[in-house]
Amino acid sequence: MSIYDYEYGTNPRKLQPDHKPNKRRKKDIEKQIKINEEQKKRAMNLERKRHNKNVALVMAIFLILLTISYRSSLINEKFNEIQNTKEELASIEKTNGQLEVSIESSLNLSNIEEEAKNQLGMQKLTNDQKVYVTLDKKDYVEASSSDSVESSDSNESWYQKIINKILGK
Repeated sequence: MSIYDYEYGTNPRKLQPDHKPNKRRKKDIEKQIKINEEQKKRAMNLERKRHNKNVALVMAIFLILLTISYRSSLINEKFNEIQNTKEELASIEKTNGQLEVSIESSLNLSNIEEEAKNQLGMQKLTNDQKVYVTLDKKDYVEASSSDSVESSDSNESWYQKIINKILGK
């Protein structure tokens, strides 16, 4: 060709295609299409499996977090119950202490005497109301006699026991 790519004549130059035509048979093309379809199906199945695994993993993580939060809420409820019970115990102990102090203060002999005089109308005893009793120093309790108590360990026969009772032994 010349420097300026000038062509002489009226016919234009034929252009060469950039690619070469594929001269495969129709059967080869159909096989290739089937192979491509099978690869697409496999790829889709793998993608579904991955997607299902990811969904299962997310669900498992969600369930674990839900379980942990539920357990922590139960722990918080029990802790609050314990705190409320401790507060009730402290208030009951406080009132108990106050009642003990009031009981101790009211148990003075002078307070008891005043309440007996004012509320019940009681008075102290006078000398003529007192009665003295003298008791003998005799013991009024009878000791049990060993004869009246029968022991099951004795080897005496029944008629010997009767004779001993009659004779007073």
